[in-house]
Amino acid sequence: MGSSEVRRGRVSAMAVIGWAGLALLVVGAFLAALGGLNATIYGASTFVERYLEAIADDDIAAASSTPGVALDAAELEAFGLPADISTAMLRSGVVAAGPQDVRIVSDVANPDESHSVTASYRLGDEIAESTFLVRPLEPLYGVLHRWEFADSPVAVIDVTAAHNPLFTVGDLTLDTRATKTGDELEAFTQTAPYLAIAPAAYTFEYDSTLLEATPVSVIAGAAEQVPVTVDAQPTPAFVERVQLKVDEYLASCAEQQVLQPAGCPFGIEIDDRVTSTPVWTILTTPQVTLTPGESSFDMPPTEGVAHISVDVQDLFDGHFYTLEEDRPFTLALAATINPDGSIAIQLK
Repeated sequence: MGSSEVRRGRVSAMAVIGWAGLALLVVGAFLAALGGLNATIYGASTFVERYLEAIADDDIAAASSTPGVALDAAELEAFGLPADISTAMLRSGVVAAGPQDVRIVSDVANPDESHSVTASYRLGDEIAESTFLVRPLEPLYGVLHRWEFADSPVAVIDVTAAHNPLFTVGDLTLDTRATKTGDELEAFTQTAPYLAIAPAAYTFEYDSTLLEATPVSVIAGAAEQVPVTVDAQPTPAFVERVQLKVDEYLASCAEQQVLQPAGCPFGIEIDDRVTSTPVWTILTTPQVTLTPGESSFDMPPTEGVAHISVDVQDLFDGHFYTLEEDRPFTLALAATINPDGSIAIQLK
């Protein structure tokens, strides 16, 4: 073998070694890049961050569709929740405040390949912290990590709608009777559970012509069950309408030119002979106040004064005189709102 052939052999061997080394470098770089992607963009911490950011951006569709968030029938049953529990709050425009200033506190790899990711964040004026258990799914393209929540972070908010079945959360008005039937529909105070994306802050209230409820803010932590009461109270307009009906009722009583107006809270008995038509006037009208009772808005017994003027002949000595007398009385009632928005009043 000539020297030239030896040199060519050495060059070929060096080329093979060089290409092999380059291939190793490329493979190493790819694996390093893949590891970096799986530790960052496709990491368990980023998975949690993206979920929290979706809530903060009010992208509730993205948050709700995050793997492991939705509860299936078996999970609902295991948590003691009704199969028809409302998902109406799982939409944009409902959350009052989502998690801000999100920071991953820790990301602990567990022996079963799941991760415990702890995040801190701000909800309104409060700083909170939650730990999410996430587990791996089948890798994307066989190499990129994918995750899901092992325990759904969705919250349950038990809404008690006191004295009115409707309530407003965000830009959504809901009816707590939506899934109820029969006698349940007649209850003056209704309670219903709702699935809600979490962690997040919510504000519950109600405002209508006849009823209003002071806004109540609640924070629903991840996987928490939170109670809230929306306490509807009569508005001044409600009281005014009832007062008008009371005034009309008493006026109709006063129009009855008899000693004992039928169906009315006042009257008089006279032993002497009545010689003229009795004339009633209302001196003091009971002023309506309404407070929630067991099944209606109630006005307690409230005093009023009627006055009668009538000519009378004394049966003992036969002289004639005019009887002028104030007759105090009390009036109590129960008021309810009909489905058509009218007011029904029941005297007590």
